[in-house]
Amino acid sequence: MAVFSKVLTMLRGNLRELGQSIVDHNASTIYEQEIVEATAHVASAKQDLTAVMAKEMQAGREIERLRAELKKYEDLALQALQKDETSLAEEVAARVADLEVALAEQEEAHVQYAGHIARLKDMIRNAEATLREHERQLAMAKTTESVYKATATISQNMGSSGSKLMSAKESLERIRQRHQDMADRMQAAEVLEGEFGSKALENKLAQAGIGERANRKAEVMARLQARVRPAPPDQG
Repeated sequence: MAVFSKVLTMLRGNLRELGQSIVDHNASTIYEQEIVEATAHVASAKQDLTAVMAKEMQAGREIERLRAELKKYEDLALQALQKDETSLAEEVAARVADLEVALAEQEEAHVQYAGHIARLKDMIRNAEATLREHERQLAMAKTTESVYKATATISQNMGSSGSKLMSAKESLERIRQRHQDMADRMQAAEVLEGEFGSKALENKLAQAGIGERANRKAEVMARLQARVRPAPPDQG
């Protein structure tokens, strides 16, 4: 029995740890849902408040009606007394007394409704302010969690990506080497063109002073010097 009890205790512990783990991993979702539910409760409270406010308005209208009716019967009672209709005046007075009781009840109810409304409005305002604060905290918590996740991802990639970064660097070096190889090939092609291509023979002839290019430099210099040489004076 002792072993079985320990097994049960272990299972309860595992369930508790599992439940705590689930709560921890879904804390933002739970927090957000709690805010949603609290917002729904506040909306429901507002609907209840409108019902109480309607009762207050109804009580106010009833007070006005009772006051008007009370004044009417008081005037009737006075008229009955003026005509020495004492018995009739007493009946009207009884009616006035009933109206005064009803009026007092309605006035008390109206005051109670007004007090409930004031308290409910304060509670709703406080609840809404608290909800706004929780919404701000939730937004901050989500942002912070996103930053932590991004940081963790970067850290993991950097930790396991020493090889990735090295591989990327090697790829860059291979690209640079390929570009350098292409540049060297182009330069070599130009050298070969100068030695063995169609321009090679022309270069050799020019260097030997043969061909149309041989005297081109001398001709250009002579032409330029003629342009800057002062003209001979006019003999006439």
